[in-house]
Amino acid sequence: MNATSLNRPQRLALLAVLLAVALATLDSTIVNTALPGIAASLKAPPAQSIWVVNAYQLAVAACLLPFAALGDRLGARRVHLGGLIAYMAASLGCALADSLVTLAVARALQGIAAAALMSVNIALIRAVYPPQILGRGVGLNALVVGVSFAAGPTIASLVLSVADWPWLFAINLPLAALSLVVAWPVLPRSPARGQPIDGLTALLTALCFGSLLGALSAATQRQPAAVVAPLALLAAGAGLALLRRQRGHPAPMLPVDLLRRPMFALSIATAVCAFCTQGLAFVSLPFFFETVLHRDPVQTGFLMAPWAIVVAACAPVAGRLSDSQQPGLMGGIGLAILSAGMAGMALLPGDASALRITANLAVCGLGFGLFQSPNLKAIMSAAPPERAGGASGMVAMARLNGQALGAALVAFSFGIAGPQGPVLALGLGVGFAALGACASAARLWVR
Repeated sequence: MNATSLNRPQRLALLAVLLAVALATLDSTIVNTALPGIAASLKAPPAQSIWVVNAYQLAVAACLLPFAALGDRLGARRVHLGGLIAYMAASLGCALADSLVTLAVARALQGIAAAALMSVNIALIRAVYPPQILGRGVGLNALVVGVSFAAGPTIASLVLSVADWPWLFAINLPLAALSLVVAWPVLPRSPARGQPIDGLTALLTALCFGSLLGALSAATQRQPAAVVAPLALLAAGAGLALLRRQRGHPAPMLPVDLLRRPMFALSIATAVCAFCTQGLAFVSLPFFFETVLHRDPVQTGFLMAPWAIVVAACAPVAGRLSDSQQPGLMGGIGLAILSAGMAGMALLPGDASALRITANLAVCGLGFGLFQSPNLKAIMSAAPPERAGGASGMVAMARLNGQALGAALVAFSFGIAGPQGPVLALGLGVGFAALGACASAARLWVR
């Protein structure tokens, strides 16, 4: 896909936004491969090193919607540029960390900055692209997010083969600086509007979604109920208080007013189901390859590549098609294909050939690639322009919570099915993809 219909400042703005999105998305997975080395280097117990991942994810979950609301209030450009500056500072802090506690705090700050970038990226793309070709812009965004998420572990392995773990964070500095230099003069400006940000509402939003992801993360790690239950109760209590406080607000931080729009609500539900399927797949497949199909770790890394490759190839085409085809139809077809691909994976025999495995993962990538761009366009088109920040934040929240739910369901599958846990997790992915296909198809009957 190219952006030949955009002028030079618009193309530069698009490049800067996509580079920032790639950095924020990569940092959600790039550290996983390095956790054992980080724990050894910082003389920390391996079990505690998971906080290097959790701190980032919890911060992103807690701050996405408040930053999205701030984007509607102050303009997406200001939130994006502030997020880039904070991201550079936090990445430097991560690279210089000399203890696990210091690194976890720096990662939390990096997650806050990443939330600022993720919360307004679709809003900025909407501001750059004319409405009639918006699908091309969201197609590019889908391509960058999908490939960055899938490529994180591979990029980490390449960096670690030539340098120590601090360079996983240090390489962010020149890339983020380049994005900042490019973005500053060309990002679209928008006037401040909307109501002042309510601090208590922001706090309740952060508590609700941060504790919700914390509960899912604790469940994934098979923590006792004494840990999971209080977090779940805190999420529920903060959520109820948030809904009560926002009642009647013209632009609520948790955009329940947008969720009353059938097209918007069904598109968000479709996204949650699809990203839950992705989470189920990406967490369970390494175990599936190694324990069920008896492949070694090197083979596992290569076998997972077809999903990302096909998504990358499909996203530009799907973006163009989304400018002329109904999102309900494209999303329904895409998620039906994804469900079929997941079923094919779950039914593979123990002696399945590499070609058969690759073919099934390519089918999964094709289905996921067909869904993403039309769904993103449907979400942004269903929201009025003045609520673009809130809609963009909901896109990121759907992705984050869907993936977290998928990871939690993998832990559940392992707990009840033992060695066959990966197969059960893939089976659950079949169901969630099919449910997402139904939610998407339902959009054919709503306006």
